[in-house]
Amino acid sequence: MTTPTFTPRVFSGIQPSGGLTLGNYLGAIKRFVQMQEEDFETIYCMVDLHAITVWQDPADLRRNTRELAAGFIASGISPEKSILINQSQVPEHAQLGWVFSCVARVGWMQRMTQFKDKAGKNTQNVSLGLFGYPALMAADILVYHATHVPVGEDQKQHLELTRDIALKFNHDYGVDFFPITEPVIEGAATRVMSLRDGSRKMSKSDPSDASRINMTDDADAIAKKIRKAKTDPDALPSEAAGLKDRPEARNLVNIYAALSEQSVDQVLREVGGQQFGAFKPMLADLAVSKLSPISGEMARLMNDPAEIDRVLARGAEQAREITAPILKKTYEIIGMVG
Repeated sequence: MTTPTFTPRVFSGIQPSGGLTLGNYLGAIKRFVQMQEEDFETIYCMVDLHAITVWQDPADLRRNTRELAAGFIASGISPEKSILINQSQVPEHAQLGWVFSCVARVGWMQRMTQFKDKAGKNTQNVSLGLFGYPALMAADILVYHATHVPVGEDQKQHLELTRDIALKFNHDYGVDFFPITEPVIEGAATRVMSLRDGSRKMSKSDPSDASRINMTDDADAIAKKIRKAKTDPDALPSEAAGLKDRPEARNLVNIYAALSEQSVDQVLREVGGQQFGAFKPMLADLAVSKLSPISGEMARLMNDPAEIDRVLARGAEQAREITAPILKKTYEIIGMVG
């Protein structure tokens, strides 16, 4: 059997659950922007079907979906270079998701650490969707025959499941139809930590707003949060090894490196020996220069929701030109009539 050649294609998505943060930007969106300039077709998604695995207020879900789309566009994802979509507007996601629910095994789902984290001790009362959503995530990727997915470390297990589902489908039906998608994990700050506790991931669910930089924060708020970020009393080291056991220092240096597009070692060669009293203003100025234009453009777009809706509708049309033939062929392979 001839091994098929797949178009180099990137897919990734973020849940529109509100509160886009610096962690989302440096851990995902910044890389999304870079990849649209590389030799890939790029498709980026507001995964609202995943959002409803837990209850969502309808008005909030609509607003959060538009705000996430605004964040994508304001950060540099161009609707002229990438396909930008809302998941529920492309029905092939859910249709292939059902097929993959029949391919995946219950035991595979039970091993998903994120399900265990989200369900806690309440596994019998969570939604069936929360248990089975990794099959839908696999469909999100493979309905485009995506070859690469930029992911954080916490999503790597789900991409491994996507690969398992593709392998099992191909094996069960004697085809080489779905690609074995590759993860793209890189960057100085793929995991941005809380400004109040360097051992915890920056999160929109943290009760302290001072723990995170929101992508809607204005220049004053960004600078204030960085000035008040938790640090330690020691000077910055001249090499990365000196950040060991200094989580807050490492986090701020990582953020500076990612925003300035330098390595951690390059940053430390410049600032090694300085106290945080000198480093924090540098970081604040850099963050404001990079992030306040994004927050300003997000505000403009949110004042014109019809523009966002037009972008997403056009993206859905473009997406379905890819997904409809792939779903049709999938149905043919498994024996569906019509």
